[in-house]
Amino acid sequence: MLAETGLDMSRWPTEKHFASWLSLAPGTKVSGGKQLSSRSTPSANRAAAALRLAARSLYQSKSALGAFFRRLKARLGTPKAITASAHKLARLIYRMLRFGTEYVDQGQDYNEQRYRARVVSTLTRRAAALGYTLVKTEGLSSAPSEI
Repeated sequence: MLAETGLDMSRWPTEKHFASWLSLAPGTKVSGGKQLSSRSTPSANRAAAALRLAARSLYQSKSALGAFFRRLKARLGTPKAITASAHKLARLIYRMLRFGTEYVDQGQDYNEQRYRARVVSTLTRRAAALGYTLVKTEGLSSAPSEI
């Protein structure tokens, strides 16, 4: 990574510019106010290839990034999940090199708890918009009931 980008991250004003330089950012092909494509442009950038390779290995990782990758893979498919995870890795690398911050992995469980809270919040808001209220039930087991 450092051989391709160097240590001076001031060449890119923001992490979005850095991800765009790596061709990992979603495209913005718009015509007449209508979005035609959000496909990222192909690139021969070796740093982007290294990030994609690192993102591909997240499938078996027990980290928060691994959970992120698996969730996207289930929803979007493998190629888009690899690009999105590589984009996230690029943003992390930019912050680490530009501001000197350290990467602290919160773990897979932390990421899953945040995701669950976000889903419950969204469901509660949607139910309220339809005039319903969600009630949390305790003690439900997944074991089959006896007849």
